[in-house]
Amino acid sequence: MKRRVIAVSSARRVELVDITADAEAAVSGTDEGILHLFSPHTTAALLINEHEDGLISDLEEYLANLAPPSRAYRHDRIDSNATAHMVAAVTGSSLSVPVEGGRLALGTWQRIFLVELDGPRSRRLVATLIP
Repeated sequence: MKRRVIAVSSARRVELVDITADAEAAVSGTDEGILHLFSPHTTAALLINEHEDGLISDLEEYLANLAPPSRAYRHDRIDSNATAHMVAAVTGSSLSVPVEGGRLALGTWQRIFLVELDGPRSRRLVATLIP
C-alpha cells in the first residue's frame, strides 16, 4: 500500500477542479490495483463525471443551489457555510477507481473532480494505492 497527498487549490466558492492528472500520477509504477481517494474536508467532495465546459458550469450551478443559499440555516450562526456542509454530505468524501495496465480504468469521458463548496481554499486529498 502506498499513500500520497494531492494538493488542490480552488478559485471560487463552488468549483469543480479536475484532479485526474494528479490521480494518474499517484498510480505511476503500479500495473494493477485500486486507487482510493479521500477528502478529509467537510465542505468538499469528490466525483467522477465528464469534463465538458457546459456540463461543469451546469454542475457548479446545480451544486450551489442544492441547499438554497437564501434559507436561514442554524449552522450559519457559526461560520456561514451550512450549504457547503449539506451538499458535501450528500455528494461524498471518497471514491475508488480500479487500476488496470498501469492506468486508471476510467471510462472514455470520465474525469475525477474535487468539488469545492466553500472556496476559494487550499485542500489536500489522501490518495491510497492498494496493489
